[in-house]
Amino acid sequence: MNRPNSIQPATGRLAVLLPGMGAVATTTIAGVLLARKGLGQPIGSLTQLSTIRLGRRTSPRAPKIAEFVPLARLDDLVFGGWDIFPEDAYSRAIDADVLRREHLDSVRDELEGIRPMAGAFYPEYVRRLMGSHTKSGRTKADMVGQLREDLRRFVRENSCDRAVCIWCGSTETFTSPGRPHESIASFERGLLESDPAITSSQLYAWACLKERIPFANGAPNLSVDFPAAWELARERQVPIAGKDFKTGQTLMKTVVAPGLKARMLGVRGWFSTNILGNRDGEVLDDPGCFKTKETSKLGVLDLILQPRAYPELYGDLFHKVRIEYYPPRGDAKEGWDNIDLFGWLGYPMQMKIDFLCRDSILAAPVVLDLALFLDFANRAALRGTQEWLSFYFKSPMTAPGLRPEHDLFIQLMKLKNTLRWLMGEELITHLGHEYYD
Repeated sequence: MNRPNSIQPATGRLAVLLPGMGAVATTTIAGVLLARKGLGQPIGSLTQLSTIRLGRRTSPRAPKIAEFVPLARLDDLVFGGWDIFPEDAYSRAIDADVLRREHLDSVRDELEGIRPMAGAFYPEYVRRLMGSHTKSGRTKADMVGQLREDLRRFVRENSCDRAVCIWCGSTETFTSPGRPHESIASFERGLLESDPAITSSQLYAWACLKERIPFANGAPNLSVDFPAAWELARERQVPIAGKDFKTGQTLMKTVVAPGLKARMLGVRGWFSTNILGNRDGEVLDDPGCFKTKETSKLGVLDLILQPRAYPELYGDLFHKVRIEYYPPRGDAKEGWDNIDLFGWLGYPMQMKIDFLCRDSILAAPVVLDLALFLDFANRAALRGTQEWLSFYFKSPMTAPGLRPEHDLFIQLMKLKNTLRWLMGEELITHLGHEYYD
């Protein structure tokens, strides 16, 4: 891929559309509104807080990413979305019980002004939820048409110049690519026939791609991870990314596992369990939806540790993941890991990690960064899968046939080098030989 000759400026208003106006979406929106007023810090956001080194280590050039890359300003973001429940963002945020009332009340008027559009929802893909604010259509093609009209109307009525869409909705039941996912033509035919292999999230993704709106998938759903979507994204010149926000337990795995591998320490077993009580936990209590999440979470260790390359260290690794719905915990998720490892001469050791985290607090900066980076990618004329955004996902999408990279630190290097490359700066390899010649 050639570096773009020019990158369009981030002028005007950017619509940030969020299918699924639950805990993650409302926490993101409220946090941005508070940051605009100087009432909160966007902790966890690379676009707002991280610096990027430019040039030699002896050079003082280390601007913030937001100063280096032409990103949309927080003041220019306009939030909207869809949901299967009609309550406004303030009511949904109160119900989610993530942020304290004093925070929410500081931006109450703005949150109450954000009301979701009716959702395109087929309950067979998320069996634990029954919506009261949903669209109806003769076919799934009709649903896509209604979503496209929603997109055009939102951009028009809010005087936006551009738009991005980040899926913040529920995990759907496990789905493998089938015949309708093979090509644009087969998918369009499947929409007309309301093919059961086409899920609700795929309707949103398809509508966005048809409207040339970048789309990121924050759940482990198949939403844009199939040949027809890749083909349409390239044809319509639209960047896409996914899948499944990397927040709690898997974030820790992508930190710890590379460290164990770097020191050539063996691992015999890795047991992971989660308890959470929010709507995500309720949805994942369904075995079909849990299988989708489990598949996303299980692939991380195998791809980091490479048991085929290191059979004596990881060839017999037993990896188990559990998620338990526990309503008293709410959004305050707990991820507990037991790692059975071994070192010199095979002597056993153990590591235990207990991460008492907050699911939506960790996800909100991911949503913000993806919205800003996808908009930047679009203005830089990038198209198709944006692998450089793997840093944010449990199951990073790649070109067909490529092994995804899960090591968090390699992902971060790739992200920052992509920004350097796009802006015409020298890539950083960390070789450092020039300082000693």
